[in-house]
Amino acid sequence: MTSTVSSRLDGRIALVTGAARGIGRAIAQAFLRAGAIVWATDVVLRSDDALPVGARFHYLDVRDERAWDAIITALLSEHGRLDILVNNAGVTGFETSDGAPPRHDPEHLSLADWRAVLETNLDGVMLGCRAALRAMRAHRPAGAGGSIVNIGSRSGLVGIPRAAAYAASKAAIRNHTRTVALYAAEERLAVRCNAVHPAAILTPMWEPMLGNGPDRAARMAEFVRDTPLQRFGTPEEVAALVVHLAADESAYTTGADFVLDGGLLAGSAAVPRGAVG
Repeated sequence: MTSTVSSRLDGRIALVTGAARGIGRAIAQAFLRAGAIVWATDVVLRSDDALPVGARFHYLDVRDERAWDAIITALLSEHGRLDILVNNAGVTGFETSDGAPPRHDPEHLSLADWRAVLETNLDGVMLGCRAALRAMRAHRPAGAGGSIVNIGSRSGLVGIPRAAAYAASKAAIRNHTRTVALYAAEERLAVRCNAVHPAAILTPMWEPMLGNGPDRAARMAEFVRDTPLQRFGTPEEVAALVVHLAADESAYTTGADFVLDGGLLAGSAAVPRGAVG
């Protein structure tokens, strides 16, 4: 029998990284609506961030091994178990507050900028998966299953000429997800691991490119011109899929990729023109 939306994750303990805005915040909100107890984590709170009402916010720098140890210890001390981990925190490499963003094409990308992206996007996922596997091995109730969901990107499935580090990090997340899934199954851990690959989701990341001027609508239309559904996706649409992957209804799903791109990769327009997503 299918559970109602409000009870699909009833009482589950979930940790979501990068949850202060965008997709991470939408996932935390969806988990709360589904009945989960949510630890929403991020490395920074901006003045325009609105944390999900009911979530417990904790600072977490996903690049920091000791920080992962500390937050998992605190979570287990309070709740006794971890049921769901969503590795959502990530950077594009174009974030900057003091001028033009660095160049990220393969010819001009610096080693420091390359490492900065992979440190958050890939090291953070590795550390999160490792922490969750250890916690779920030691603290799984009999017969209960754990779920790890890694947020990748369409950019990890195709080449992105001017976002080399971002694309490489997201491609690696895809493979690491499969590795974690197979390892957990081999170890009989009752833990599943899946990856979600969004593209052109309307989050704050897009705002600098879209602007607030009279040409905003035209810019939006241009960015999704090659997308069959002819629109941006929403963080809530990503969150709905993540809830499904966290819930018991997906108990036979592990090591899988789920692409939310409005149908773009179903056809031939695979390479976006300079954008990431």
